Amino acid sequence: MSSLVEKKQSLRNRESMTEKKRSKPAKHSQGGLMLWHGMTVSGVARLLKSGPDIHWSRLHRLLSLPFSGLYNSTFAALESAVYGRRIRETKVEHPPLFVLGYWRSGTTLLQTLLSRDPNLQHLPLYRCLFPWHFLLTEKVVTRLTSPFVPKARPMDNMKVSWDAPQEDDVSLCIMSQVSPCMLLAHPHDFSQFWRSLKFDELPSHELQRWKDSLELLVKKLTYSSPKRIMMKSPFHTFHVSTLLKMYPDARFLYIHRNPYNIFRSSVHLRRRMIEENTLGKVNFEGHEEEVIASYKYGFEVYEKDRQLVPEGRLHEICYEEMEVDPIGALGKAYGALDLPGFDGLASAIEPELDSLRRYKKNEFVDDPYWVDRVYSELKPAFDRFGYDKPKTSDG
Repeated sequence: MSSLVEKKQSLRNRESMTEKKRSKPAKHSQGGLMLWHGMTVSGVARLLKSGPDIHWSRLHRLLSLPFSGLYNSTFAALESAVYGRRIRETKVEHPPLFVLGYWRSGTTLLQTLLSRDPNLQHLPLYRCLFPWHFLLTEKVVTRLTSPFVPKARPMDNMKVSWDAPQEDDVSLCIMSQVSPCMLLAHPHDFSQFWRSLKFDELPSHELQRWKDSLELLVKKLTYSSPKRIMMKSPFHTFHVSTLLKMYPDARFLYIHRNPYNIFRSSVHLRRRMIEENTLGKVNFEGHEEEVIASYKYGFEVYEKDRQLVPEGRLHEICYEEMEVDPIGALGKAYGALDLPGFDGLASAIEPELDSLRRYKKNEFVDDPYWVDRVYSELKPAFDRFGYDKPKTSDG
């Protein structure tokens, strides 16, 4: 009986913590633009066939999809007619640089810093959301709509613009629907998240659709610029072996952060992205457990796959060290990966150091229950990266 009372009290404490957390971290709006608005008609049909949560309160979101799908299909066909042959014949001379790390481990900060390198190109927001036709529409549409772009991301205070670097997994979700982002349409069904993490269990035609989507995206970016592509997606952390088969000479930058800080921020990330993109009722039940489980699985997969990467092609960065000395941390990375152009990157970053230090991160309330759970479940990662167990006000 006492254990049941303690369990109920623990649940109440966690609910109380959740309410406190939601009052502090950033909550910005996407302005009505959803991830699904980049899909073609066939993509929308595939999304709906997957059985997403649908509720009348989100009917306006659902009704917008046929129109956006028709828009994207039309311009995708036009772009293919104009650029299709040239894209297919494009050769990728410089293998991509992939930024890895679990969600909220500092991948966005690392990507933002790397985007200042004049020798690299990144995937900007417009191209990320409209991967099917950005070669044809980017210049006109971004010029007309830039005043309406939200000023910050939904989950934090990172600035947003049409040119801001984004995760290529959003594009791959739009193009293939093989992505953990599908969780946003199925917040009650975690299998939609997990199926994309385990390529060895994915039907071969779906895996091929994902590969074709990545190859097309890389070729389109290469066609637009010969610079090496810097791609960032926590999703790629689970698929290093597949990326190596597609791009044997690729470089990898893996960033790690205190696993408990990742846990807190990832739970908030899921809340905000579900709220902004779901077609049904919001559902947050069980997401804490899923963050822990997927981090644990991702860490195990990375530890195995990193052994496959040739020497000099993988470097690990500590988020906490990069936060203090970004130029020093990136200098080590460029040296380890034999990447050219570090002096140009350092010169570009130097004037921004003060603004980086003033950046306001989300603040969260620590819960002793979750501190113990995260540390217990993820202790191998704490030990591997040299992090101590977080302290709370309760000791």
